[in-house]
Amino acid sequence: MLWQSTSPPETTNVQQLSMQLNVPQEIAYLLVQRGITSFDQAKFFFRPVWEDLHSPFLMQDMKKAVERIAHAIEIEESVMIFGDYDVDGTTAVALMTSYLKSHLDHVVPYIPDRYKEGYGISIAGIDYAKSVGISLIIALDCGIKAHEQIEYADRKGIDFIICDHHLPDDELPKAAAVLDPKRADCKYPFKELCGCGIGFKLIQALNQYFELADSNLTPYLDLVATAIAADIVPMTGENRLLSYLGIEQMRKAPRPGLQFFISGLNKPVSVSDLVFVIAPRINAAGRMNQGISAVELLLSRDQEEALPLARSIEFSNTERRSTDERITKEALQQIELDEAQHKLSTVVYHPSWHKGVIGIVASRLIEKYYRPTVVITKSETLLAGSARSVNGFDVYQALEACKDQMIQFGGHKYAAGLTMKEEQLGAFKEAFEYAVESQILDSQLKPVLRYDAELKFDAITSKLYRILAQMAPFGPKNMKPVFVTHNCIDKGGSRLVGNDKNHLKLQIIDSTGSVMQAIGFGLGGHYSKIKKKYSFSILYTLDENEFNYIKSLQLVVKDIQFKV
Repeated sequence: MLWQSTSPPETTNVQQLSMQLNVPQEIAYLLVQRGITSFDQAKFFFRPVWEDLHSPFLMQDMKKAVERIAHAIEIEESVMIFGDYDVDGTTAVALMTSYLKSHLDHVVPYIPDRYKEGYGISIAGIDYAKSVGISLIIALDCGIKAHEQIEYADRKGIDFIICDHHLPDDELPKAAAVLDPKRADCKYPFKELCGCGIGFKLIQALNQYFELADSNLTPYLDLVATAIAADIVPMTGENRLLSYLGIEQMRKAPRPGLQFFISGLNKPVSVSDLVFVIAPRINAAGRMNQGISAVELLLSRDQEEALPLARSIEFSNTERRSTDERITKEALQQIELDEAQHKLSTVVYHPSWHKGVIGIVASRLIEKYYRPTVVITKSETLLAGSARSVNGFDVYQALEACKDQMIQFGGHKYAAGLTMKEEQLGAFKEAFEYAVESQILDSQLKPVLRYDAELKFDAITSKLYRILAQMAPFGPKNMKPVFVTHNCIDKGGSRLVGNDKNHLKLQIIDSTGSVMQAIGFGLGGHYSKIKKKYSFSILYTLDENEFNYIKSLQLVVKDIQFKV
């Protein structure tokens, strides 16, 4: 495991900000690293407020979208809300459906079947819309490249409004309105909204058009926060603001559909709970069954309605977990049998593997064998694959080099999906290995742990932790700060913990003579060296531990390196 330091900020900027804000230099250092160099920027960062949201009408086509929906409301049209089957898509569909139902009688939520219809706007979905009298479809988290489908809908007499955050082609689909901050002619100041975030901007614009109070939108913020966390978009600008407000809303008044999952947390909801508790369950509905059941859960009005849906989704998640564990074991066995070839890529295949979990399996394989990975299964008459990458390596570009060995592929730098004929598999394996071998750098073949700053234990105070906690919500481009401390030794109280004795409970002293308690999950293999009083360095985050109702600061150790 390689350790890499984040670029240190300019010392003068750190000192000036520390004085302006009256905060420890360690905090100012982290803020300047994140591009926060003034009092006003710090105020926006630490005290996000509703008024900091941009006007939704700055987004290209927003006026067109609002006027088309207002017309639909005026003539009482039937409207379909179409979204992807992942968390971003299902939360966006729940948000838009719920909002429009307060203005329209006939609003139909629709999530395509992952297996029968695939990703994005489907002909089957348009045909269904036509059959039930739909004349307007609002597509969320998809549609920006659906040229043929939207032309097909137009011939059927159905208009489209697209709310997407993916990169568009040079030419946009011929829809009634296309909301996407990434389109070249869109001057919206923040480009990194997720699909649900763009849906929120649309209902914000509708709310202003109807001259309704901002408080009318508060109940939808928890859905936006969940989508932002799950879609791993940058936790900066409006994403951070909407996450902050959404988590606040979830803590005060969680919607009935989410209460079942968060009631057992015994602590205030955080972004990590959205990522690791709520998102996998919402995703499980689309992976193992039907994504529409997640929308129905999120639209539940009370516990009586929500409980059976939540239990069904919990079952789907349990099934998903056992399925991906089984497939991961089978895939690892395949790799071990093939390991003599010393490859730089992993491609594994079995016809019976569940299509809904192969992306998760690919990520798990990278945890064991750190290299670009494709997991493939059979899907009716074709093979379907899911690709995942390692830090810094563009797997989409590698697949581009293999396009002759596939029917189609799509995705981005770190994750992609693909389909091929069964007879193309052998040639694809060779082509993918060659592409990886040609493009990957030596530095991309080892996992990297990044840290923000060096910290001495005597600087770790309750005040420091309190301000660090206010830097949440954390996510990409505003990750939870990671620190390094050198010249540590065991104080004497370190021990192995856990049922399998695989975790370390540490009592550490550093060069300042200060002592800290720490926990290192999965780091039990270092125990013997620590007890022999070898000097070591640790990479860690700061956390608060509660035991017998007493709170104390502890280090959560990510890695340990010993002095050679």
